[in-house]
Amino acid sequence: MAEEEGPTIELRQRKKPKSSENKESAKEEKINNTAIPERVPKHILFQRFAKIFIGCLAAVTSGMMYALYLSAYHERKFWFSNRQELEREITFQGDSAIYYSYYKDMLKAPSFERGVYELTHNNKTVSLKTINAVQQMSLYPELIASVLYQATGSNEIIEPVYFYIGIVFGLQGIYVTALFVTSWLMSGTWLAGMLTVAWFIINRVDTTRIEYSIPLRENWALPYFACQVAALTGYLKSNLNSYGERFCYLLMSASTYTFMMMWEYSHYLLFLQAISLFLLDGFSLEQSDKVHEVYKIYIFSLFVGYLLQFENSALLVSPLLSFVIALMLAKCLQLNVKKGTFVAKIMKVINFYLVCTLTVTLNIVMKMFVPHKENGHMLKFLEVKFGLNMTKNFTMNWLLCQESLQAPSQEFFLRLTQSSLLPFYILVLITCFLSMIQVIFRRINLKYLWTPYVCMLAAFGVCSPELWMTLFKWLRLRTVHPVLLALILSMAVPTIIGLSLWKEFFPRLMTELMELQEFYDPDTVELMTWIKRQAPVAAVFAGSPQLMGVIKLCTGWMVTSLPLYNDDDLLKRNENIYQIYSKRSAEDIYKILTSYKANYLIVEDAICNEVGTMRGCRVKDLLDIANGHVVCEEGDKITHSKHGRFCHEVKINYSPYVNYFTRVYWNRSYFVYKINTVISFQS
Repeated sequence: MAEEEGPTIELRQRKKPKSSENKESAKEEKINNTAIPERVPKHILFQRFAKIFIGCLAAVTSGMMYALYLSAYHERKFWFSNRQELEREITFQGDSAIYYSYYKDMLKAPSFERGVYELTHNNKTVSLKTINAVQQMSLYPELIASVLYQATGSNEIIEPVYFYIGIVFGLQGIYVTALFVTSWLMSGTWLAGMLTVAWFIINRVDTTRIEYSIPLRENWALPYFACQVAALTGYLKSNLNSYGERFCYLLMSASTYTFMMMWEYSHYLLFLQAISLFLLDGFSLEQSDKVHEVYKIYIFSLFVGYLLQFENSALLVSPLLSFVIALMLAKCLQLNVKKGTFVAKIMKVINFYLVCTLTVTLNIVMKMFVPHKENGHMLKFLEVKFGLNMTKNFTMNWLLCQESLQAPSQEFFLRLTQSSLLPFYILVLITCFLSMIQVIFRRINLKYLWTPYVCMLAAFGVCSPELWMTLFKWLRLRTVHPVLLALILSMAVPTIIGLSLWKEFFPRLMTELMELQEFYDPDTVELMTWIKRQAPVAAVFAGSPQLMGVIKLCTGWMVTSLPLYNDDDLLKRNENIYQIYSKRSAEDIYKILTSYKANYLIVEDAICNEVGTMRGCRVKDLLDIANGHVVCEEGDKITHSKHGRFCHEVKINYSPYVNYFTRVYWNRSYFVYKINTVISFQS
């Protein structure tokens, strides 16, 4: 036994050094193979550096030029610098006027803390109502702008209005730069970014409302969303180094949170983005670990936003939070399942059903236990918008009639076709969709990133050699080498498109900047002047919500309603005040107005005598439908009103209208009536 053990031990001892020697030799071989890589030639390094430098320069220049263009166009359109302050403020219409008015209030406040307190406990805007304006109207842009204006000493250099609109125009420049970078990352060439910017500016009528409503929340928020999409695009790239990945992650985190703070509807857009990422992950088109890191950013942004938005419960009951939590729970169930096995494939199928079920369940549970004032009217609006329900409600139908919510018209498609955007977008979209379907069935990796930007996606496809190669493979092109032809077309096609766009649209842009337009609205100026000079300081005005926003900005007087659509009480107020354009009695209108403590009523001739281009979308038509004074559908019962339209009848000055209302001012556009406190009936 001793003789047998000796050789065995000796054999084991011999194997160990041999194994270590093999490992060492393997390490040495690995070091020899990897530690001394082949040096990249200097001319190739120079080409890479030149490409990145030119691309970055083009991206930044594009953003700056677009911001300067918006500033110059705004000056020419309104002749802004030659106007008095009142005339400048009138250019802010509707909800834009409300946002800017709070910016003015912050600048007038003795301190930042006092200004924030007055906004969060505001009882000087809407009669009989104290509101947290910062939370309800997402006034964080105005808070930031007011702090920057005073902290930078700009009050000694520039007027507040120029500082405000300058920030917004600067953000639009960042918006364009982010679109440029995203298209560049997707296609690999900065030519795609140039084409994206060209298409975006040419089709700006259909891509932005910055020219007409500067302070809108979307104009502050969408540039941050564009940065988030750019960072997300870079983060999901497979060939990104660790430093670039960390930078993209940090940028994505910051921009996601900022986007959520700037716009109250941002979490709905992020919800759609999360669904897209879920589908990409489900079909193994993206790295699961990276996608779940993005989900963590969503959760972090939601909870921090909840805390800093005065415990905004709408974020807790948002579909985004329920969806992301459901995804996290579903992932925990798949941790112990080996990839590639039959069980893993079955779990993939079950995962879709599980996530959908958990999302709905969690959202219902959250709404049961979390007190919230979620925009229930938004869900009703979506039901009507997509034909799932019908309504005669004035507010719902009025929202559906807004131009920004209308279905695209033939002119819209014609504009996109004339700029060559629509044909290339459809081609790229079909190619990407078919490629994705092909990859899903063949189980092959593919980089495909969701983006809502038509200009960016079209430019990416036109400038991407990979998509041209995919198209040539489908066409079975053999006469010319596909790779060479794809490289040529990816350079030639965008160049040809760019030159044609330059020749066709650049003269138009220059003409717009050369034309000196003039904003002329003397009737509104006269009305605001009269209010500031004649109306008591404690007076409360009633009228259309759009006009009330202008009155709040230009005069500071209290109003009965605001052009905001995220509060049920304000929506009900708007509908009730709009009854001045319906077929209701003088007594009914008087009761409505006095219930809101209104002292003055303003009737707008433009609404009373409106000749709408869209049938059934005039305010008075919508009121007649809601009040049952006209037949909306077959089978409806019509209620004949014994009274004429109030806005017409009150102008005639006969009983009983003169008993309740006394006309105190009028011009070509507006009629102002004092609401009598003591009613004296006359024959």
